[in-house]
Amino acid sequence: MKKLLLTAGLALCCYVSQAQAVKKAHTFTLGQSEFLLDGKPYQIISGEMHPARIPKEYWRHRIQMTKAMGCNTIAAYIFWNYHEKTEGTFDFATDNRNIAEFVRICQEEGMWVLFRPGPYVCAEWEFGGLPPYLLRIPDIKVRCMDPRYMAAVERYVKALAKEVKDLQVTKGGPILMVQVENEYGSFGNDKNYLLRLKQLWDDNGIDVPYYTADGPTAHMLEAGSIPGAAIGLDSGGSDADFAAAARQNPNVPSFSSESYPGWLTHWGEKWARPGIPGIVKEIKYLMDNKKSFNFYVIHGGTNFGFTAGANSGGKGYEPDLTSYDYDAPINERGDTTAKYMALRNLIASYLPKGKKLPKIPAAMPVISFPAVQLQPLTSIWEHLPQPVASVQPKTFEAYGQDYGFMLYKTTLIGHKSGKLTITDLHDYATIYLNGQYIGKLDRRLGERTIDLPKTEVKDPVLEILVEGMGRINFAQYLIDRKGITDRVTLNGMTLMNWDVYGLPMTEEAVTKLTPSKASPDKRAQYFKGRFQLDATGDTFIDMTGYKKGIVWVNGHNLGRYWEIGPQKRLYCPATWLKKGENEIIVFDQHQTTAATITGEKTME
Repeated sequence: MKKLLLTAGLALCCYVSQAQAVKKAHTFTLGQSEFLLDGKPYQIISGEMHPARIPKEYWRHRIQMTKAMGCNTIAAYIFWNYHEKTEGTFDFATDNRNIAEFVRICQEEGMWVLFRPGPYVCAEWEFGGLPPYLLRIPDIKVRCMDPRYMAAVERYVKALAKEVKDLQVTKGGPILMVQVENEYGSFGNDKNYLLRLKQLWDDNGIDVPYYTADGPTAHMLEAGSIPGAAIGLDSGGSDADFAAAARQNPNVPSFSSESYPGWLTHWGEKWARPGIPGIVKEIKYLMDNKKSFNFYVIHGGTNFGFTAGANSGGKGYEPDLTSYDYDAPINERGDTTAKYMALRNLIASYLPKGKKLPKIPAAMPVISFPAVQLQPLTSIWEHLPQPVASVQPKTFEAYGQDYGFMLYKTTLIGHKSGKLTITDLHDYATIYLNGQYIGKLDRRLGERTIDLPKTEVKDPVLEILVEGMGRINFAQYLIDRKGITDRVTLNGMTLMNWDVYGLPMTEEAVTKLTPSKASPDKRAQYFKGRFQLDATGDTFIDMTGYKKGIVWVNGHNLGRYWEIGPQKRLYCPATWLKKGENEIIVFDQHQTTAATITGEKTME
């Protein structure tokens, strides 16, 4: 036992001078059953976080927190659609998009890196990281050798590789391995596609080892792995799991590429909060058996703006929360949890005698502020753009819009009341007849029909305001266009001749809204308020006074809120606040009267 503990401890003994050591030239190779750093067995103890979900100013703090829990490596998904919002234009510089800087900070903090660039990543992120401009091609197929998809992939690989190729361990950088695709065995079996991805990285200067990641079942491992790549298991926590990997390829090492200390939560569910004993048991097994592993996630962060994804279980659509706290060891605002301390203590117990983990960094300041009474600002009805005439309604993507809302408007001819059916709604609609709210339809609940009442108006006007929520990010239903995806019928009659208004609600557009008097009883209104701060700090904006919508603070989109919960407060980092006056704008689909908001120190 002493020998086993000593061996595991040596893998962790990288805290004294690792920051300097990582910068030197190293080799990282795949042995038959072990990873080899400079020719010696090395146990990867990784914590995953995603740069896009964390304000840039907090990157170093979160990395230091991970190191203090006992990790020697950072795993990072890169979200393609966060860097190529406009087709052909890449952004690796603004806000928290500078991936090379994130990797360099990891190195400065003495941490290695597992690089997870996709192109598909899942991650409960919008469209699994794929750019929605692909969906403007009506018959596009993704994650395969569709030439139109692959042309975009090649452009992405070339752009990203240029940013990070000099940061590989072979060049004196911290990147040890690059993942090829992600959990492909849960989706498809196009080996030509996987091999082409590897070749693209090769051609663009990537020369570190590769790995794949799949569930520990035979069919997933067979479909998702490639020759010569290490095998990641999502997750690997038993002898049987690692035996499955060995049967797939006995000549490469395997590791638990995603060990789950927490889990995701959808709107309308209770918080997913797995207990501490399960993950402690799994990590103890991995430490005792000297298996490498990666915590997915050690710190989740936040799905700011319109970036939260969705799953396709249940009734077919399960949108994810704005919070990606994930019940992770490091919580959404970067503080420790009981789970963090339990795992830190466990990992520390494997250190050689006399060695200690780094001191836990101090938590970032957190503040609260008293109730702020918002005031009506305007509504969408006073700020509609020029419409696009369409014989039948089309999806957001068909009109060149990726996110936000869309208003579909038509005059009823023939049938003027009865059963209205939307085929198919993606994702949430509020229905108006002659300006009066009729009701809502929620894809999450499988709702697609609503009764239109009789009206005395000769030419009734029907308006359907559709919110596109997160695109599905996992399994077989990734092609998830938004808006009205086929047609609208009234008593079986297809409704024709629509005016369609795009409402992407960009940060720039919202900050430029001008006040106007909205109808007091018509929904889809904006509210605005100002609050004073003597000092800044992280806070959580409490939205319990509102129903369903979006929040902007000082022009930054905090994400969606929804009265169905479980999330009722939105995380606002200190980096988006300022001393003195701050501005908050709320768009709510149902609220007609202004209410108050507060700033709280905790999520609940």
